[in-house]
Amino acid sequence: MGVKERRARQKKYLRQEILDAASELFVREGYENVSMRRIADKIEYSPTTIYIYFKDKADLLEQVCKETFARLVQRLTKIMEQPGEPVERLKRGLIAYIEFGLENPHHYRATFMMPIPDGLDHEKYHQADSPGMQAFSFLTRGLTDCIKAGKMHATNVELAAQTLWAGIHGIISLLITQNTFPWVGREKVIHSTVHTLVAGLVR
Repeated sequence: MGVKERRARQKKYLRQEILDAASELFVREGYENVSMRRIADKIEYSPTTIYIYFKDKADLLEQVCKETFARLVQRLTKIMEQPGEPVERLKRGLIAYIEFGLENPHHYRATFMMPIPDGLDHEKYHQADSPGMQAFSFLTRGLTDCIKAGKMHATNVELAAQTLWAGIHGIISLLITQNTFPWVGREKVIHSTVHTLVAGLVR
């Protein structure tokens, strides 16, 4: 590996380290209470280094959200492109969504469980081509495929998608924040939740 490639890899690694530290601190200490200096101290770099990669704290949070959505979309897209029965594919996607949240708790909480701070463009998060709406479109697309295949009742797809999202977000949030609760088994709860949510829509 040449010097140029090595430097590029180091920059990519440092940028990700900053994002990881920021998401953890935003969740643990609150967005308003975290400064760029606090993030710099966490990764043992100077604040100047962070400003090379991010304009300000709002930009940093926005990039945390964008990258979280992008990684989630990448995982869900692979599932949606798989052949097979659409209801089972939808279930696999819902389970993958839940597993993603549990594997990335700080990023998930920073993206989905914190209010959007003042100063960020709220409308931008809900535009059709935004990473967040691309992730949500997995649900509407999956439901549409099931309806076209005659596996589900023709229904209000947007409402059904929002209901599924509320359900899987709920179980992710509970498993992240209530990890000392005596669950009967994480995998059992996940699969039972997905089965129950989808069963209400299947013919």
